[in-house]
Amino acid sequence: MLPVMALGQTLEDCQLAAERNYPLIQQYGLVEKTTALTVANIQKGWLPQVSASAQASYQSDVASWPREMKTMMTGMGIDIRGLAKDQYRVGIDVQQTIYDGGAIGSQKRIAREQGKVQAAQNEVNIYQVRKRVNEMYFGLLLIDEQIKLNSDLQALLAGNEHKLESMVKNGTAAESDLLSVKAERLNAVQQATELAAQKQMLQRMLTAFCGMEVKEVTKPEMQTAPLPPASPHLGFAPSLLPARNGQEGGGGTARPEMRLFDAQLNLANAQEKALDAALMPKVGVFAQGFYGYPGLNMFDDMMHHRWSLNGVVGARLTWNIGALYTRRNDKAKLQLKRDMTENSREVFLFNNSLEQIQQSENIARYRQLMAHDGEIISLRQAVRKAAESKLAHGIIDVNDLVGEINQEHAACVQQSVHEIEMLKEIYDNKYTTNN
Repeated sequence: MLPVMALGQTLEDCQLAAERNYPLIQQYGLVEKTTALTVANIQKGWLPQVSASAQASYQSDVASWPREMKTMMTGMGIDIRGLAKDQYRVGIDVQQTIYDGGAIGSQKRIAREQGKVQAAQNEVNIYQVRKRVNEMYFGLLLIDEQIKLNSDLQALLAGNEHKLESMVKNGTAAESDLLSVKAERLNAVQQATELAAQKQMLQRMLTAFCGMEVKEVTKPEMQTAPLPPASPHLGFAPSLLPARNGQEGGGGTARPEMRLFDAQLNLANAQEKALDAALMPKVGVFAQGFYGYPGLNMFDDMMHHRWSLNGVVGARLTWNIGALYTRRNDKAKLQLKRDMTENSREVFLFNNSLEQIQQSENIARYRQLMAHDGEIISLRQAVRKAAESKLAHGIIDVNDLVGEINQEHAACVQQSVHEIEMLKEIYDNKYTTNN
C-alpha cells in the first residue's frame, strides 16, 4: 500500500497518524480479545466437569472369605473362588459445582482488571509517541526556517558579488574582494546542501513514523499556541500538578500513567477479594459410573468373576483451610504492591511537576529573548547596509562587510531558533499536562 501524500501537515495531524500507524496500537484489540477469552474460560468453571478413565491392575492380595466359611461352603458343594487379583475398570466421573464461595467470580474480576492494566500500559506507551513526533516535527520546522534564511543569505551575497564585479571592472575594488564574497556565497551553498540532506532525513523518519508521506509541515501560530500558566520560582504550583486518581488536574485530562496506577490498585483489590473467596467452603454434586471387575457388590464378585455396571451419586462439601496458613503474608504482599504503586504515582507527580516548571521557565525565557530579536535584526540590517555603502566608497574592506552580513544572518537564525524552541516548549508542556 502506497503512503498517502500529505502536504502542509499540522502537528496534530502527524500525532494522530503516528498513533494509528504505531504497531503497538494493534495490541488494543488483542488485549480485549485475550481478556474476553480468559473470562469465558473461567466462566466455564460452572459447567459439569467430566473425566473418563480406564484402569487395569494386579494386586498381591485381595479380600477373601474366612477359611472356616470357605471350608463350610465347599462341603456344601458351593464353589467360592474369591476375588481375582487382576482387576479392570472403565468409568466416567461427573462433578458439578453448586457453590464455590465466590472463587470463580473473583477469578473473572482479576482477569478483567489484568486486562485493564495491560490496556493502560499500552496507552502509556502509545502516548509517548507524541513526544517523539514533537521532536521530529519541530526539528523539521527549524530546518525549514534555516533553509529560508540561507536562501536570503545567498541572495544577499550574490547581490554584493554583482556589485563587486562592477567595481572590479571600474577599478574601484580588488579582485580578491570579489573572490572573498564569492567564496562566502559558495560556503552558504554548501550549508544549504547540508540542510537539505538533514531535512530529507527528518522527512523520511516522520513519514515512516506517521505512515504517510510528509513533504511539508505547518508552523503553529504563536497566537493559538496553548500557553501554560506561569510557574513560581520556588516550590510547586498546584495548578501544574497532573491529575490524580483519574481526576482532571492542571486544567486538562489525566495522563495515561495516572490511569495505569489506578488500574494496578484495582487489580490488587480484586486479588485481595480472591483471598477471601479461597477461605469459603465449596459445595457440589458428583456422579461416578464404571464398568469393570470387581464392582460394588463385593460378595457377588467373589463368587462370580464377571464385569458389571456400577454407579454412585452424591453431594460433597469441601473446606480447605490451608489458605489460612499464607493469608497473612499474601495480604501483606498485596499491601506492599499498593505501596509501590502509590510510590510510583508520587514519583511521577514529582517529575511531572519538575518538567512543567522547567518548561514554563523556558517559555518565559524565550518570550523575553524574542522581545529583542526584532530590534537586533533591524540594527544588524542597518549596520550591514551602512557597511555596503562604506565599501562602495572605499572606507572599509570586504572582510568587514562579510562580517556584518554574517552577523545579520546569525541574528535572523537566532530569532527563528527562539521562536521554534518556544513553540516546541509550549507543545512539550501540552504533552506533559495532556491539555
